[in-house]
Amino acid sequence: MSLRVDAPSPTRVRRFGRTQKWVHRATAALMGVCVVTAACLYVPQFAELVGRRELVVRVHEWAGLALPLPVLLGLASRAFRTDLGFLNRFGPHDRVWLRAALHRDKRRAARPAGKFNAGQKVYAAWIAGASLVMLGTGLLMWFTHLTPIQWRTSATFVHDWLALTIGIVLGGHIGMALGDPEARRGLRTGSVSREWAEREHPLWRP
Repeated sequence: MSLRVDAPSPTRVRRFGRTQKWVHRATAALMGVCVVTAACLYVPQFAELVGRRELVVRVHEWAGLALPLPVLLGLASRAFRTDLGFLNRFGPHDRVWLRAALHRDKRRAARPAGKFNAGQKVYAAWIAGASLVMLGTGLLMWFTHLTPIQWRTSATFVHDWLALTIGIVLGGHIGMALGDPEARRGLRTGSVSREWAEREHPLWRP
C-alpha cells in the first residue's frame, strides 16, 4: 500500500490578472497627468516653469475626461468585475479591521481581511466618487455656456478644493504602497508570496 503525499503548496499565488493590472496602470497614468497638469495650472512657480498654459489646460481636460475609460473597458473582464464586487462588499470583518486601524492595533488577528482590506475598500469607494465629482464639476467649468455663472462658480470652488484633497489622499496611497514592496510586486507581476497573502489577507482564498 502506497502512502499519498500531498504536493507542497506553491510559494506564490495569483492576485491580479492582466486586465486588473492594465486598469490600475492606465488609471494611475491618467490620474498622474491630471495631478501634474493641475499643479502647473494652480502653482505659479510650476506655471512659469512650464508655460504654454492653453496646452496644459487641454491636456488636463482630456486626461480628466478619459479617466473613467480604463474602468469602463475593464468591465468586459469577469475577473475585474469579481474584484469590483469584492471592493464593494463590506462584511463584519471589515468593521473589525477599521476599528483596529483607528486604534493603531497592528496585531494580525485584529485586522482580518479578504482579498482587499477595509482600508483599500474605503479608498477605492472614495476615489471613485471623488473622480466622478471632479468629472462633473470639470465639465461645468469646460462648457461655460451651458450653465449659469452661479453654477460655474460653485463648480470651480468644489473642483479646486477637492483636487487638493485628492492630491493629499493620493500621497497617502502612494506612501502606503512604498511601504509594502510585496503589494507593489503583486500589481506589477500579478502574483504575491503565499506568506504575505496569509499574513495580510488571511480570509482570502486564492
